[in-house]
Amino acid sequence: FSNLQLPRFWAPAVYVKIGFTGANCEIVVNDEVLYGKSHNYISVVIDDMPAKRIKLTGKVNRIKVAENLGGKHHTMLLCKSTESNIGYIEFAGIYCGGLWHLPKEPSRKIEFIGNSITCGTGSDTSGYKCGNGEWYDQHNAYMSYGPVTARALDARWQLTAFSGIGLMKSCCEIKVVMPDIFDKINLLDNKLVWDFKKFQPDVVTVCLGQNDGVQDSAVFCSEYLKFIHRLRAYYPSSTIICLSSPMADTQLFEVQKEYL
Repeated sequence: FSNLQLPRFWAPAVYVKIGFTGANCEIVVNDEVLYGKSHNYISVVIDDMPAKRIKLTGKVNRIKVAENLGGKHHTMLLCKSTESNIGYIEFAGIYCGGLWHLPKEPSRKIEFIGNSITCGTGSDTSGYKCGNGEWYDQHNAYMSYGPVTARALDARWQLTAFSGIGLMKSCCEIKVVMPDIFDKINLLDNKLVWDFKKFQPDVVTVCLGQNDGVQDSAVFCSEYLKFIHRLRAYYPSSTIICLSSPMADTQLFEVQKEYL
């Protein structure tokens, strides 16, 4: 929020909720266009309609998200469906009949910590089949297990997730691990320290280890406990749930159960 007119966000599944009036609605979303070519996806939900996943196409994107709506009061949810390493987006504005105050947000809160599985990488082939397009064209953080679970439980959600990240060893030549970046707003550049007081979850889930692979159990468990202790320092009252990886092969799955 260094520029209050252009709230900027990197992390997957960060969302904005707005109450608006009128039959039509357009939003303006800025895209970093990282590397000069990477375009973020957003998911937009109007009222109780199915979510629409939209690929941004330029630096500034004015998008018609609703038209010919009946009734007076409507809601819109805008969610970043791609992750930090595809750059930031900025919420730049809305064109509508007017604004109204939304009901109070749910009191329950859940944070989901993990890797590509938690980001929703590869989970949506509606636009591009697997193996086609850019590697992030199948991203859908809005429909990843975290936000789906949170919505089912009427809870707010937060994703701290980064594709390829590990607890003590990441893949794909990534030079950081989750304990390095989980306290940052911009996970990609490991910058902008997050204020944990802003979001104290009732439940925190940790899904790490897929990218670490099989490790020395004493070393892995020691590093895992260090990370859990750091989480506990930030979240003194949260329930912490440790998850195995749903992508693990038979060997890794059995090892992970022993680790946990």
